[in-house]
Amino acid sequence: MPNDERILETMPTGTLGLIPTDSCLELGEKVNQYLATWRENREHQHQDEAAFKDYYKESYIIKPYTPRFGSGEAKCVINQSVRGYDLYIMVDVTNYSLTYSVCGQTNHMSPDDHYADLKRVIAAVGGKARRITVILPFLYESRQHRRTGRESLDCPIALQELVNMGVDNIITFDAHDPRVVNAIPLHGFENVMPSYQFIKGILKNVKDLTLDSDHLMIISPDEGATARAIYLANVLGVDMGMFYKRRDYSKIENGRNPIVAHEFLGSNVEGKDVFIIDDMISSGESMIDTARELKKRKANRIFVVSTFGLFTNGLASFDKAYEEGLIYRVVTTNLIYQTPELLSREYYISCDMSKYIAYLIDTLNHDASISDLLNPYDRIQNYVNKYNEEQKRNK
Repeated sequence: MPNDERILETMPTGTLGLIPTDSCLELGEKVNQYLATWRENREHQHQDEAAFKDYYKESYIIKPYTPRFGSGEAKCVINQSVRGYDLYIMVDVTNYSLTYSVCGQTNHMSPDDHYADLKRVIAAVGGKARRITVILPFLYESRQHRRTGRESLDCPIALQELVNMGVDNIITFDAHDPRVVNAIPLHGFENVMPSYQFIKGILKNVKDLTLDSDHLMIISPDEGATARAIYLANVLGVDMGMFYKRRDYSKIENGRNPIVAHEFLGSNVEGKDVFIIDDMISSGESMIDTARELKKRKANRIFVVSTFGLFTNGLASFDKAYEEGLIYRVVTTNLIYQTPELLSREYYISCDMSKYIAYLIDTLNHDASISDLLNPYDRIQNYVNKYNEEQKRNK
């Protein structure tokens, strides 16, 4: 049972309510199972007091209904009272598997549709909740986080819109640029990193890794992911390197300047296992190009590690890269929609984030600090030490 010693010293902020939209229902149900199990077995000296009314439940899920009219317009209906609740709304804006009908035509839900449904849920709550926390694993419009010309600035506008609607806290994971918090400096914004879950997922599935600077290296595929790579390299005590993309700024292809070459900065990778780490895999071209460059430099096994696996161009390029020996494993989380095809691939490792999210919700509901949950250093060290001890026993 998590954090019981600290949690039992505090009272819950309000009755806990978990509202996963259809886009995030599978992850929400896993989070709910953890919460229900922990609280069922938790004994509190004040459990008979009014503040603990409805503290123990078989399910904390409140199901929102978002029926649509024939025109494609929608509304949200919540068929129970949420007055005084501490609500946690979970939305996966990348889940394109859901569809709806517009004038007889089938539309796949876009990030804009999911974001609109999130606002509908908040509107249906109608200001009656004691507190609203929005959990957006993939931060809506996070790739449009700064203005470089006469263009829209979508992510900051969305954050401001949510807090203006009454949202108290926003929790996201591995934001493309966490400085977007500057748009709402007086409100709660937590950017959570899944570093521990990456290490745990890899070490559970690969039993012959040697975690030292002679056998392992962390690589950033571009300058934007450098901070992630530096952190993981420092925690594991290994070297890191980075690529930067040399572009042809005289041309624009598919809306961007084409990449001329990938230049490498770092020590020798020959014979070493390599983790290429980034926040997301979009088409995957950059990751595969990086793997190809590392293989030219005689790297050993290459792990492609990313918080969000979007795979916008499908899995064919990764299948080919695996067959050619360019990549050894692809590692992402279950924070966003995963296709059955992806889950069936032998090279794929899925890192489950549901327990971590349950920890955050359980702690926040008691209005306790989550600082130690946001810093995974000790957990990573403990897990690595156990892994190294197990390797020694098996030799």
